[in-house]
Amino acid sequence: MKESYQSLFEPFTFASGATIENRIVMAPMTTQSSFVNGMVTSDELAYFNRRAKGLGAVITSCAQVREDGRFAGSLSAASDNRIESLSKLADSIQSTGSKAILQIFQVGRMGDRTSLKGVQPVSASAVPALREGAEEPRELPDSEVRELVEAFGEATRRAIQAGFDGVELHGANTYLIQQFFSPHSNRRTDHWGGTLKKRMNFPLEVIAAAKKAIQTYAEKPFIFGYRISPEELEEPGITLQDTLAFLDKLKDTGLDYIHISTGSAFQSSMRDKSDQTPVLQLIHEKIGDSIPLIGVGSVKTPEDAAAVLDMGVPIVALGRELIVEPDWADKVFSGKEDTIRKTISYSDQQELVIPDAMWEYIQLAPGWLPFETTKD
Repeated sequence: MKESYQSLFEPFTFASGATIENRIVMAPMTTQSSFVNGMVTSDELAYFNRRAKGLGAVITSCAQVREDGRFAGSLSAASDNRIESLSKLADSIQSTGSKAILQIFQVGRMGDRTSLKGVQPVSASAVPALREGAEEPRELPDSEVRELVEAFGEATRRAIQAGFDGVELHGANTYLIQQFFSPHSNRRTDHWGGTLKKRMNFPLEVIAAAKKAIQTYAEKPFIFGYRISPEELEEPGITLQDTLAFLDKLKDTGLDYIHISTGSAFQSSMRDKSDQTPVLQLIHEKIGDSIPLIGVGSVKTPEDAAAVLDMGVPIVALGRELIVEPDWADKVFSGKEDTIRKTISYSDQQELVIPDAMWEYIQLAPGWLPFETTKD
């Protein structure tokens, strides 16, 4: 291994006491491959197992905390009869020596009646997303908001009982937790909205519910993370100043890490084009080492990964790079980074152990992965 990459392979211990063997984790990416009832498929087990070796941790694709908060092919952590299924997923990852972290979410207004079996999607307010075909969601009444808070706590309990090493609350990528924090999707004037402080209430109470479950049920150190999208382009939308204020609150919630979800770990503000400082760097400068950060986005080479750590960010996540090259970490560790696969072809599905539904999704998203040839 090159000396410049050694920092990537140092162990890291979280505040909870849990330790990962190195600083490289797999970012959560949907496989769209679970059964209709949200149970894990054998294709998913093979997919995660193939990529987990050599990583510090794997953060799974998102699992819904209620069945009315899913999208097509998502995992379920919505009931106790899903624990056995989730346990198989945890085992498939942990058998490689990597830690297994279950990401949990509720789809909110990003859902649709088709995937929700005719049920109207819900959100903080009855405001549709700014995307083609978006449905108007039903505004959640106070009582149901509180039920959802508890659902996140119950899903955390199930992750613990399934044998996972941690959970990540999906407060990013425009799903429900983010929708409560966003002034675009949250137009409420009650306890759950109306001011920046009140828009923090739902995510903070979800964090508290998950933390309570960990304190009650976890018998060993359990990793507790939160994923956040620092900005939105919508008007009104989440600003970096909003996020920095929220991060001040998160510092005292007992989180082990905050996962900063950006298209590139090195991108600057989407809203303030005059500031070219990477958002990840700005956030680290703001919160220091009070909560460890995970940087993600367009980290393709070991030089990119090392550059994230050079910002003072202790953990780096790889996403699409691990689809293309499942042995990325092992190759860097063994000094074979020159053999890292950079492109894939349409004949590589079986070798790369990619589920059929995920493979179809990849082909319907031109440019998402670097295909070396066009399809015949």
